[in-house]
Amino acid sequence: MSDVGLALANPVDIAYLITGICFIVGLRYLSSPKTARLGNRISALGMLIAVVAVLTQGIVNWIVVGAALVVGAAVGIVSAQRVKMTAMPQMVAIFNGAGGGAAALVAAGELLKLYQSGTPATPDVSFTSVLSAVIGALSFAGSIIAFLKLQEVMTGRPITYPGQQIVNALLLLAILVSWGFVVANNPNELTFFWVALACSFVLGILFVLPIGGADMPVVISLLNSFTGLAAAATGFVLGNSVLIIAGALVGASGTLLTVLMGRAMNRSITNVLFGAFGAVKTTAAGGAGAKEHNVRSASADDVAAMLAYANEVIIVPGYGMAVAQAQHSIRELEDQLEKRGVEVKYAIHPVAGRMPGHMNVLLAEANVPYTSLYDMDDINPEFERADVALVVGANDVTNPAARSDTSSPIYGMPILDVDKAANVVVLKRSMNSGFAGIDNPLFDDPKTVMLFGDAKKSIDGVVAGVKALS
Repeated sequence: MSDVGLALANPVDIAYLITGICFIVGLRYLSSPKTARLGNRISALGMLIAVVAVLTQGIVNWIVVGAALVVGAAVGIVSAQRVKMTAMPQMVAIFNGAGGGAAALVAAGELLKLYQSGTPATPDVSFTSVLSAVIGALSFAGSIIAFLKLQEVMTGRPITYPGQQIVNALLLLAILVSWGFVVANNPNELTFFWVALACSFVLGILFVLPIGGADMPVVISLLNSFTGLAAAATGFVLGNSVLIIAGALVGASGTLLTVLMGRAMNRSITNVLFGAFGAVKTTAAGGAGAKEHNVRSASADDVAAMLAYANEVIIVPGYGMAVAQAQHSIRELEDQLEKRGVEVKYAIHPVAGRMPGHMNVLLAEANVPYTSLYDMDDINPEFERADVALVVGANDVTNPAARSDTSSPIYGMPILDVDKAANVVVLKRSMNSGFAGIDNPLFDDPKTVMLFGDAKKSIDGVVAGVKALS
């Protein structure tokens, strides 16, 4: 039998091959809401196979592994059951950070093991060890800051300071110099490794601090790609092919998603990362110098009558829907309107919410049909034919200033053309600006009426009004 045949006959290699196939197929299925759950299960099966294959090689302490599995499974199960859908972006950030931190620790452990054994690391091992540790630490620290911003433990607005870019450049230089000394097998290589690791951790913090909450979907995607790259580098350190495959898939898909999200905002990745979007002085309603709004408010019964006698209604979900957990009430409203012969569609902006696909996940939870969800490019031509555009907590992605106001920070960003509908109903708690901190002229449009209050309670009131008209 040839060497190739012997290699393929190795059960561990076969398990890794099956795992790689599961990851690729799972990722393919995740590209569609209809098959996303199946894709997630296939990927989870692949991961289970990989874990079992690694454990059968007898290279671990079973007591430590058993304890880690129990603790990790308990934390994962409890978190998955208790986390609210509104907190899903924070959970993604934490999980992503854990992946980056794990990659950094494994790389550090491997390098430390070689150092203690007195065996000098070869340049390829030392290079990939530092690469994995640097990217992993940066991803871990950045993800923690993203979590704190999304959880509103700290402000979601950009945090900047004088000389910020110079400090970041100096940290990057320190990382590169330390990295070089490690690869060159400097007598103090371990010290330089810790310097590179510490600088990467600090850089991860300073990297995310100046990024505003409105850019969090892009940042989460980018940090996810960083974690994938760190995992792939760790795979090279360990000589583990399945880790290389998984890391490469995550890194590539995360990078592609980051580019697509940036394109959806008509902004370059460098502008997202270094533009401090949201740090500009804005005039939130109610503050000094705030813009005077001339808006029309409506009652739930008024909105109910407007929707009940419409031919086509387009619902635009936003983060306000997520906060109020109004997706189930919206689904009930859709059912009531369709009973009256009203055509209902959903307009999904790529960066609505706080993570990629946030609105899709929430609406899927409420069993909204996938066929009712339309991407921005597909739904925008429909607004001119719609009788009512119902905006539920979406602000920045519906702001007409993006089309006309060259001084606006979001100028040029593709938006949902809700202002082209015959009538617009906006659900908001107050006249405060959105997460980007920018006034929305849509609210002053003569075609727009405002329904103030908690989105879920407001929609429930509208549903009751529609039922009363039957």
